[in-house]
Amino acid sequence: MNAPAVPDFAAIKTRQKAAWASGDYAVIGTTLQIVGETLCEAADLRAGERVLDVAAGNGNATLAAARRWCEVTSTDYVFALLERCRERAAAERLHAIDFREADAEALPFDDASFDAVLSTFGCMFTPNAARTASELLRVCRPGGRIAMANWTPDGFIGQVFGVLGRHVPPPAGVQSPALWGSRGRIAELFETEAKSITMEKRHFHFRYRSPDHMLEIFRGYYGPILKAFAALDEKGQQALAADLTALMKQFNAAGEGSLVIPGAYLEIVVTRK
Repeated sequence: MNAPAVPDFAAIKTRQKAAWASGDYAVIGTTLQIVGETLCEAADLRAGERVLDVAAGNGNATLAAARRWCEVTSTDYVFALLERCRERAAAERLHAIDFREADAEALPFDDASFDAVLSTFGCMFTPNAARTASELLRVCRPGGRIAMANWTPDGFIGQVFGVLGRHVPPPAGVQSPALWGSRGRIAELFETEAKSITMEKRHFHFRYRSPDHMLEIFRGYYGPILKAFAALDEKGQQALAADLTALMKQFNAAGEGSLVIPGAYLEIVVTRK
């Protein structure tokens, strides 16, 4: 029996980078700011600590750490997203932030460079999970913390990934990003190098006017969904829109006339050996 082919991670990453660079993720990302604040509290950040935000996007965890007087390095492999974070930081006069374009799977920092390493819904999208976890551990000092917020497989966004995968199959050999929101996967990736791991299931509530409104925003600004629609013909787009709308209605906790969707995520704090 032939061994399964090794995924072409470089090619997959190139396509992912193009997806995240499309649209304007910051339109959606800024609504998630509370998750960055909560994560920084879970990580128990202290003033003056060296903090790295990996796959920072538009910088929710970056800004939250800077508000706590930490020395923050904010990284992403999409430069345009870092520029959005830079604009937000300037507006709030948060100056102790270093912005670096960087790949989460090959961080350009020395071993043990940071007291805390953060990621909110970022690292979970890297194609090579083991490599990413290894890098997070490498740059975190002994006794430091790695704190993450990752969507769960059974939650709303995890189910969105499932819908997208049925319409536009993902690359062969690449696991769902939502596995980063499962306790077993986190233990598998970090346990051997961890002094302790705490995990709490939390919810972020998506609040939009209606399912149509949420679909309009995500279809226009959220790279993975924008690219999924672009890959389909008109009939396929209609089917994808119908399935996403049905999922939103299924998760809607507000009833008719509005949309409130509890999005489950796993809040993780790994304390490094």
